[in-house]
Amino acid sequence: MSLPVVDPARYDQQLEAKRERIVRQFAPFSPPPLEVLASPPSHYRQRCEFRIWHEGDDLFYAMFETQGAEGDPEDPRKKRVVRLDQYPVASRQINALMPRLREALLASPTLRHRLFQVEFLTTLTGEALVTLIYHRPLDEAWESEAQALQDQLGIFIIGRSRKQRLVLERDHVWERLDVDGRSFVYQQVENSFTQPNAEICRAMLAWAREVTRGSQDHDLVELYCGNGNFTVALAENFRRVLATEISRTSVASARENLAANGIDNAVIGRMSAEEFAEALKGEKGGRRVAEMGLETYDFATVLVDPPRAGLDDASCRQLSEYPRIVYISCSPDTLARNLETLCRTHRVTRFALFDQFPWTHHCECGVLLERHAT
Repeated sequence: MSLPVVDPARYDQQLEAKRERIVRQFAPFSPPPLEVLASPPSHYRQRCEFRIWHEGDDLFYAMFETQGAEGDPEDPRKKRVVRLDQYPVASRQINALMPRLREALLASPTLRHRLFQVEFLTTLTGEALVTLIYHRPLDEAWESEAQALQDQLGIFIIGRSRKQRLVLERDHVWERLDVDGRSFVYQQVENSFTQPNAEICRAMLAWAREVTRGSQDHDLVELYCGNGNFTVALAENFRRVLATEISRTSVASARENLAANGIDNAVIGRMSAEEFAEALKGEKGGRRVAEMGLETYDFATVLVDPPRAGLDDASCRQLSEYPRIVYISCSPDTLARNLETLCRTHRVTRFALFDQFPWTHHCECGVLLERHAT
């Protein structure tokens, strides 16, 4: 991969290029004018991971850049090690921690020995969790020095090695996102998916709240809910919410986040999107399905935030049964493919570009689809 070249003076130019590409790609679906939500041009990622590169008595943060256009990009002979003392993509808090952590590691043979990777997770509210990953077992000496480092830097530390995970205090941070005059808090667990660009996450939540406003007479069903990112922010727009997710860790965080925000009209079910589709059709039973009480809901809106692979044909057909679809996509190509199916029954009435990953070709999109009048 090529490392992003961050040049804030050129941010508007790179965003306009993305806008033009998305407008061209989705023109066949006749969407309304594209809404473009810009990111901060630098220091926008709240989580990052770096390899630790050892050279004699020195060590430093590193990433790898693929050299040349031919051959296997995973071939180490095709990779160039890039030293990173600062990383303008990462949050200011990560950049402030990077030199302080490196100095502490250089001063401690115990903490630096066979250290392989460092992962940072930070929040807008100032909390930071650092995971140190090793190619060796971690012992009491490591734990003692890591505890001292945690106290010194005012962070939370987790140590990882093969079949080991040592949590010194806690395995999560708490983020607070202010949206539409409301404050929402989120537990974000180490090694579990969270939106990396907090400012764009706020923009996405505000957009989703706007396009679903005035829906209190009906219910929302949410697929791939993760840690309840959208569930928490959208609950007050609906009578009730039923959200599903397959990851145990994410389900636990989502339930924690509902409680932390005082939300009592939403339920999180641990179930894949495919299993849920079967349950809706009456093709799947069991305790988890019975506990959902599907017969008591009146779903008028479905929100889906699928992985990069998008939705399969069966899932698209399932979505087509709802009057209104909110589709959050991290892959324009799979979104366009899915719209070929969804636009047979629905039309695009809102269309947004969220610049989640500046200085890369990646785009995040939001689409509101409403069923054709019959």
